[in-house]
Amino acid sequence: MVKKYSGPARRFFGPFAAFLFCAFSLFAQTAPDPPAVPRSQDAGWNYRTGRDLEARGRAGEAAPFYAEAVRICRDEIARNAATADSYATLTWTLRRQQKYAEVITWGERGLQLFGNDYRIIEIMGEAYFYLDNYGQSLQFMQRYVNALPQGERASVAYFFIAEMYRLTGKFRLADIAYTTAVRLEPNIALWWYRLGSVREAVGDRVPAIEAYEQAIKLNPQYQEAAAALARLGSP
Repeated sequence: MVKKYSGPARRFFGPFAAFLFCAFSLFAQTAPDPPAVPRSQDAGWNYRTGRDLEARGRAGEAAPFYAEAVRICRDEIARNAATADSYATLTWTLRRQQKYAEVITWGERGLQLFGNDYRIIEIMGEAYFYLDNYGQSLQFMQRYVNALPQGERASVAYFFIAEMYRLTGKFRLADIAYTTAVRLEPNIALWWYRLGSVREAVGDRVPAIEAYEQAIKLNPQYQEAAAALARLGSP
């Protein structure tokens, strides 16, 4: 039976309850998020949680979420319950763990089943890049952008393409790819700086200055871009 308060008790508990409600609301708005715990039933959630923690500089806290995402995906594959999402999430997570050879192994298995899953194709391009296999990386990245020139990862794919051209001394081709990357994703200072560097390498002084200036605009503390502008002078 629920006890009902009346008289003095009601006059006391009414305002007190209101105070507790306000205090709880304030606490809920200002208290830090409680530590998250991996949820074994959802690989995607674990991957995203780990990624978000890593983006906030909390890589140590991200590690168990990545491990749980990998465990779930591999379990789905072992039980023949895997979907394209299972392989995509697994390869994304292994990429975050810097296990690039495993990205290739599982990516190849995923593409045998889901040959047109461009999420896997793009992440395999990244893995090959970090393994210094630029030939294979370029093939996968070009396959992605040819199929999805406006895809979710197109700007990243073009950036990696540009990086490979820059690292192999093909500065004109790198210029084209960097330019495409910054057109699709214009708010990354590093990409503008790299665009300036390949333009400077071929003697395109004024376009190089313009790219360096954009990098400084996005990141006023960008010392390398500032040094490049000091080196090149005014347009």
